[in-house]
Amino acid sequence: MTKIRAFLEMIKFEHTVFALPFAYLGMVLAADGLPDLATVLWITVAMAAARTIAMSLNRILDRDYDARNPRTARRPLVSGRISLRTAWAGTLVALLVLVLAAWALGPLPLRLLPGALLFLGGYAYTKRFTWASHFILGMTDGLAPMGAWVAVRGSLFTRADLPAWLLFLIVTCWIAGFDIIYACQDADFDREMGLHAIPARFGIAAALRLSAWLHLLMMGLLLVLGFVLDLRWPYFAALLITAALLVHEHRLVRPDDLSRIDVAFFNINSYISLTLFLGVIGALVLA
Repeated sequence: MTKIRAFLEMIKFEHTVFALPFAYLGMVLAADGLPDLATVLWITVAMAAARTIAMSLNRILDRDYDARNPRTARRPLVSGRISLRTAWAGTLVALLVLVLAAWALGPLPLRLLPGALLFLGGYAYTKRFTWASHFILGMTDGLAPMGAWVAVRGSLFTRADLPAWLLFLIVTCWIAGFDIIYACQDADFDREMGLHAIPARFGIAAALRLSAWLHLLMMGLLLVLGFVLDLRWPYFAALLITAALLVHEHRLVRPDDLSRIDVAFFNINSYISLTLFLGVIGALVLA
């Protein structure tokens, strides 16, 4: 149990709440309501397994950098509370679970799984050679609602699948935007280590401006999604709340004061994902 707790702490399992509501968005919009219980279960399992793979590989591959960074030096894999062997074992178990979930969800999810694994495993390397790593992370999380859509519809490349691509772009902008904010606290360390990130490359002030523009684009895409699907008023009410939360998030962080990044990163983004999910549920109930 000690090892399991340390593994869950290593991958920040509780932060699955960021992406899971967006996966459910793809699911309920594809089904125009709730699909069968088995589909809901396997989508949930697939999401948890995919995030476990991505986070554990990130911790494993970045462990030397984490050991040198005062902010991350107490992470379980660095401090010795979990062994490298255990971390790899947890990653392998998650991979097997994800393969099983993809198989259970249908032929197309299984065929698309290698591409998803490329993103899940490749993101951890991108910071070594490109400051666009934030967008790669956003795209990786953007696969969550797209994968859920595919699991329900069994298609992705028809005109009717436009909402899945909009959700992909929405999550890409959202995640990239707040990952840029989060990376601001490591700007000096990234420069010293030769790692690539937008705050380290362009400065914190420019990074925060870009993050704000990405979140503005996210809101524009959410509006488009609402009009494309002709969603009812609860969805647009959720958009107003989301916009207010994003404004508050950006007011919490300034170039000369990064002390409240954890509040902006962890709390507000959880509220955003849950707000949008409840807005969609309300819109579908009234449809």
